[in-house]
Amino acid sequence: MSAIIGNEKIAKVETRSIGRMAAYWTVTIILAFSITLSGIGQLMRYGGNVDLVTSIGFPLYVTNILGGWKLLGVIAIVMPGFPRLKEWAYSGIFFLMTGAALSHVFANDYGDYGFHVILPLFYAALGIASWALRPKSRKL
Repeated sequence: MSAIIGNEKIAKVETRSIGRMAAYWTVTIILAFSITLSGIGQLMRYGGNVDLVTSIGFPLYVTNILGGWKLLGVIAIVMPGFPRLKEWAYSGIFFLMTGAALSHVFANDYGDYGFHVILPLFYAALGIASWALRPKSRKL
């Protein structure tokens, strides 16, 4: 009977590990896709990116800086290895997104239904979730 219990414990640990890995990759892919599209949009000054940045008082060249940082951060998070670089990328995305939300709040530019604040905070939450769920091979 103890052998059966031992096998059940192993199965639960493996299931938890597989579930955690699936959750990590799901959250990370959503984060990477969202931040990549945002970064490309800023680099190309596509859609409302120009109005979004200039309406809160930032110069237009900021879109090049932010877009470049976003793409580099996504590359660092998705590529294998380099755990210290991943830590920096996760913190960079967190500060970038919370800074964006606060910039809109301080400029009284909430967007429709608070969209300009809620979306960056959602991306920051995705970054935190991806960081918390990452496997041991991606940790320091």
